[in-house]
Amino acid sequence: MQLKMVNLGLFSLLLPVMSVSADEPVTPIESAESIEKITVMGRAQTFYRESSSSVGTKVETDIMDLPQSVQVLNKQLIVDQAAREITDLYRSIAGVSAYSYSGVTFRGFRDDSNVFYDGMRGDPFSDFGIPQLFNVERVEILKGPAAALYGGGEPGGMINYVTKKPSFEQDNEVKLTAGNDDRVGASIDSKGGLTDNIAYRLGGFYEQKDSFRNNADAQNTELAGGLLFQINDDTSLTTMVDYIKQDLGGSRLRGVPVDDNGNFLVDPSYNANEASDYQDLEALVFQAQLQHFFNDNFSLDTKLRYVDNERVQGYHESQGWVDVNGDGEANVDDETIKREYRKQYRANQEISLTSDAVYHLDSTMKQTLLFGADYHHVDSDYDYWRTRYEADGVANLNIFDLNYGESDSADYTLTDQNRDGEKTERIGFYTQDQISLTDSWLLLVGLRYDHFNDYDKESGFEFSDDHVSPRAGVVYKYSPDTSFYVNYSESFNPSSIGDQEDASADGALAPEIGEQIEIGVKNQWFDGSVMTTIAAYQITKKDVAMSNPDDTGADDGIAALVSLGKVESKGLEFTLVGDITANWTIMANYAYNDARVTQGDLDDTYADGSRFANAPRHQAGLWTRYDIDSLQSAIAFGADYVSEQVSADAQIVKPYTVFDMSWTTTWQQTQLQLNVKNLFDKEYAVSGFSERNGHFPGAPREVVMQVSHHF
Repeated sequence: MQLKMVNLGLFSLLLPVMSVSADEPVTPIESAESIEKITVMGRAQTFYRESSSSVGTKVETDIMDLPQSVQVLNKQLIVDQAAREITDLYRSIAGVSAYSYSGVTFRGFRDDSNVFYDGMRGDPFSDFGIPQLFNVERVEILKGPAAALYGGGEPGGMINYVTKKPSFEQDNEVKLTAGNDDRVGASIDSKGGLTDNIAYRLGGFYEQKDSFRNNADAQNTELAGGLLFQINDDTSLTTMVDYIKQDLGGSRLRGVPVDDNGNFLVDPSYNANEASDYQDLEALVFQAQLQHFFNDNFSLDTKLRYVDNERVQGYHESQGWVDVNGDGEANVDDETIKREYRKQYRANQEISLTSDAVYHLDSTMKQTLLFGADYHHVDSDYDYWRTRYEADGVANLNIFDLNYGESDSADYTLTDQNRDGEKTERIGFYTQDQISLTDSWLLLVGLRYDHFNDYDKESGFEFSDDHVSPRAGVVYKYSPDTSFYVNYSESFNPSSIGDQEDASADGALAPEIGEQIEIGVKNQWFDGSVMTTIAAYQITKKDVAMSNPDDTGADDGIAALVSLGKVESKGLEFTLVGDITANWTIMANYAYNDARVTQGDLDDTYADGSRFANAPRHQAGLWTRYDIDSLQSAIAFGADYVSEQVSADAQIVKPYTVFDMSWTTTWQQTQLQLNVKNLFDKEYAVSGFSERNGHFPGAPREVVMQVSHHF
């Protein structure tokens, strides 16, 4: 990958004044020496439970005091589930299920891009990549609209990855991994103090494995490092770099053909790709964060994130059954698919800058005031070549008698699809006030202004607009262990630049607006070691772009697209996390959701009253661990249930339940962990795609063994 060294040089000049994101509690550090004074007293009482987070307010806040549903998946849970990528954790997030690749259904709405790292935009795995977890300390999930803090996005929620940071606490870990499908891997992670004022972190990860899908495999490499400079008692600077390389064979992976009842027509190992197909990603990330405390009540936190990633891919794509007569009628060969071959190049250069000022006011009422601004710029390049069907040399594929290798992509004559890419720019200003009206009543209010600009490099079309997003919530603390809350929040999502261009002759498309009302109750049990949350919500998404039923064609003076569509999502969520006893810990969730179109036919799939694709009504997840002290071991059990769904072409996606187990044993500083995923080797689909591409199959039984040693 040819990364732009000029930009990297400019970035290096900024390092003395900026520092990497660390969404940690914002408190003054008295001295570097005090950081060393850490006493570890065995197993933590709250093994999976985190009592506070900054994802819902940008200020570290007790989750009991937040008028919105939040989940935090910490490092211990990630390790216990042997999670390698975010898809491994969906079972632990109420209201989230797989859509495709890293895209999710979030409270009924498809969401592919509402992803943040340390509170900033800039996903190095963007465009069909699945975020890996080696460099992630914990995963934070804010449910519902997040525009008042984070700007544009879908109304279902957002995911924030908190990355691993340098630390004065000395720790070194080496880990070896092996498993079925020829999985082998290793990682090393080291952190500690270099001097009284400088700490470091260095890490490296490599893993390769075959796939249960034909012609597919994966190799993942990641190198990460950072330095923390404790400049004085009130000022700290952290810098970090992350290099990612991902080579996927046989990608982009599509689904497996099914009948209308969701039954696989062939074995789930089926793949329309040839052995030569690939998707290769290379990314470089720099982060920097500067924190300064003017006094005990006033602090400033400024963060910068720079991402440069490139992806190249070449893959065969199913285009449906072969038309026997070539006349477009229903007479098809239902054993043989026709394919096209796509070769694509994507590259993003992204810069995210955010600055937050926090002021704690303690007068007649305690208040925490937040004033902030952020900026996000993306310059994307996109090249796309294609060749189609047997006439262009792409061999058909018999799905029952696989005839791979009958054509070679090196011999294809590719046609340039004349794509160039886009430039997007977002700037936002926001304010928030957390007010303790009394010991029992808490109020949160917030407001954000956004300006956005999109530019299509291919056509030269440019569009700008702005939006204001409010937010308000109230918490009533019935007791220290019980909080009732209600909130109102909004989201907005600008229409795509392509849709804006289509509608430009007749007027602009308004941003899609989401409005949520959520009520809930949070409880702490067993002296605070267990927490439960029950949340009920209604989300209305309006101004959704749809085809104008009155449009009669080009140049008729009638808009082709109009902002009239409306969708409603209603649901109920329950989460439980914490320690039932000193040896027994649990994380469990259940979600009910009903998302439907209530106004306008949004496209050929979504008519009035129709269910959304890959939006299950019911889902439940469980992970529970029991420590056996006498054996220095622990056993864990997990379950994942997703009810019936429909694909984008209204084919049934059958419900499924899969089970996992793990065994962990420790001897001195060495830990052996054995995870068995999909314990009973269930055959199932996690979600549906299109009729021509089928459903995405779930992985069969996987065995993963890890040996880690701390020194």
